[in-house]
Amino acid sequence: MTLSNEWENYEIIDASNGEKLEKWNDICLLRPDPQIIWDNGDLEKKYSIINAKYYRSNKGGGYWENIKGTPLKWQVKYKNLTFNIKQMGFKHTGLFPEQAANWDFMIKKIEDSKRPIKVLNLFAYTGGASVACLYAGASVTHVDSSKGMVDWAKENVASSSLEDKSIRYLVDDVIKFVKREIRRGNKYDAIIMDPPSYGKGSNGEIWDIEKDLFNLVSLCNEILTDNPLFFIINSYTTGLSKEVLVNILKLTLSKKYDGIIYSDEIGLPIKNSDLVLPCGIYARYESI
Repeated sequence: MTLSNEWENYEIIDASNGEKLEKWNDICLLRPDPQIIWDNGDLEKKYSIINAKYYRSNKGGGYWENIKGTPLKWQVKYKNLTFNIKQMGFKHTGLFPEQAANWDFMIKKIEDSKRPIKVLNLFAYTGGASVACLYAGASVTHVDSSKGMVDWAKENVASSSLEDKSIRYLVDDVIKFVKREIRRGNKYDAIIMDPPSYGKGSNGEIWDIEKDLFNLVSLCNEILTDNPLFFIINSYTTGLSKEVLVNILKLTLSKKYDGIIYSDEIGLPIKNSDLVLPCGIYARYESI
């Protein structure tokens, strides 16, 4: 498993009975995680440091209860990157800390390339990967179907003092965007995507990862440069094997480019135990 274990301002303190207790700077959140099916005690009884807890609703979604006047927005740093954290309606905070391992990979690949790199970030959310690639010196095209998420990404770029770098923001359906890039002849040295299981595009387009992922990667294959640096697919879809992502990359990129393809689970260490919380999967193509 690939661990994101270089955080100084974030940690999972403990995890038990479907919940994780996290510390973001000095703010401790208790929120659900379906992977945590083990019993390591009642976290609310074990810890008096909880600032806010997320409660699921029987009707779907849920709500936050701020136990000790937790701010609704604050910042957290990862090395030289700064991100804005907010309490969202469906338990999220706008950042997936486990992705730090991928950020480190991207930064090193871009810096070591010693050449200008154009990155395309699809389903780009609040821009964790976009910020990392900008910091490394790449130019970035950031695409997401939610205007709110794109605006949040702009905040993260500004908070990391990277707003003067080369980034293009688009609120768009990713498949339609990639098809237009094919027609325009635009090319990218690296592509990142974090596709949801299901979703809606900016004009109501339906995304289904089982039906659409292979087609999207095939299309992306047509907008890579002759010497691509890397291609990353992240997934949090329950039941989807990392080998499925490898197969997709082998059937698309390997037919055109030399390089290596591999996959792994990604996870976060749990401080008050020797356990690790699995947090999804990824597959990478990288040049050699």
